[in-house]
Amino acid sequence: MEIMTQEQFAERQGRRQPSGGHQQLDEAVQAIIRQVQQDGDRALFDLTAQFDGVQLADLAVSRPEINAARENVTDAFMDALAEARDNITAFHEAQQEASWFLEQTNAKQLGQKVTPIEKVGLYIPGGTAAYPSTVLMNAIPARIAGVKQIIMTTPPGPDGRISDEVLAAADLAGVTAIYKLGGAQAIAALAYGTESIDRVSKITGPGNAYVARAKKWVYGDVAIDMIAGPSEICIVADDTAPPSFAAADLLSQAEHDTDAAAICITNSSSEAKAIQAEIEKQIDQLERKAIIDQAFDQHGAIVVVNRLDEAFDIVNDLAPEHLQLMLADAGAYVDRVQNAGAIFLGHYSPEPLGDYFAGPNHTLPTSGTAKFASPLGVYDFIKRTSIIEYSASALEQAADQIDRLARSEQLTAHANSVQIRKEANHAAKRSQS
Repeated sequence: MEIMTQEQFAERQGRRQPSGGHQQLDEAVQAIIRQVQQDGDRALFDLTAQFDGVQLADLAVSRPEINAARENVTDAFMDALAEARDNITAFHEAQQEASWFLEQTNAKQLGQKVTPIEKVGLYIPGGTAAYPSTVLMNAIPARIAGVKQIIMTTPPGPDGRISDEVLAAADLAGVTAIYKLGGAQAIAALAYGTESIDRVSKITGPGNAYVARAKKWVYGDVAIDMIAGPSEICIVADDTAPPSFAAADLLSQAEHDTDAAAICITNSSSEAKAIQAEIEKQIDQLERKAIIDQAFDQHGAIVVVNRLDEAFDIVNDLAPEHLQLMLADAGAYVDRVQNAGAIFLGHYSPEPLGDYFAGPNHTLPTSGTAKFASPLGVYDFIKRTSIIEYSASALEQAADQIDRLARSEQLTAHANSVQIRKEANHAAKRSQS
């Protein structure tokens, strides 16, 4: 992990070009989407055999398979999963929205109706790895929102099975249907439906490049949560931060994949050197050393600034997925953060705490999108509908103003829609007098 000045870091970032070169990937993804649209389930079986090397007899996970998974996992795992579920549930229940109405005079009623999305699709990465925590983070907000059908897809392993831990998590979180299906074909199936899989209204969950591009291409026909990029961590540390803690946290994110970004910003040269030494000490003990080395080489840095204030200029420009403030008085700096997916305060709030257990969602905006995007939440699984009701007299009072605005846009039929009611109301009054 290289130590550099703020100026050197800015120069390196400036040399980076926006990600592009998706043409071949997009062509492959679009071909998969078309195949699923045309051939339905047959395409799903064929593509699973092609990409996962698995010949499936059935796409759906059966109830006996789920029951067996619950039996196969340990009681200790289920206890940890249940406690994480409770924490995630408690946090997300605070995000619930209710319908509301404004108090109006003169027989007017205005408000907003909050309604859950009826069907959502959850994509959970899988195959050679298992992510039960991602199941909880996607399914629990949907269930709290009131979604009736929560349909999950996840790639099968080489044996054609879904991991016991993922199935146990899905059952615990209230998923209503599970399919052994991954990649762009899973996104296409959720977006457009097949003989076996219902079409959904929204798709959430992370995945590989094929999944991310597929979500981009089906967007508009179906809603999506976000297009997730590689994982990111940014640590702002002063000389009170234990170097071993900061190093461990940087390593924990860099092990995700070679494109992961791990950046530490400090106002102490001695702290920077101590963290660098700790990284060199700890990395040799880690199984994914080769991946971490490449991630650090391409996207890692320890940046030394003159003042802590300068650190937050970098933070807000990066808009990192995960931001750790390992400072003596971390809470005092929260207001300096404009752009971040999640903020972890102090020396004992490491990023994995948020990944697995604390309660806030770990599906976070990446690649600088925290400048305009938010973590996944209950609000992602609801719709808001406006309610407008005017009486005849209330509309008459507003009619001339609406007429002027409509005619300014040369929309005379709009104006007529209001004026015809005004005239009818006048006629009714005359007949009563």
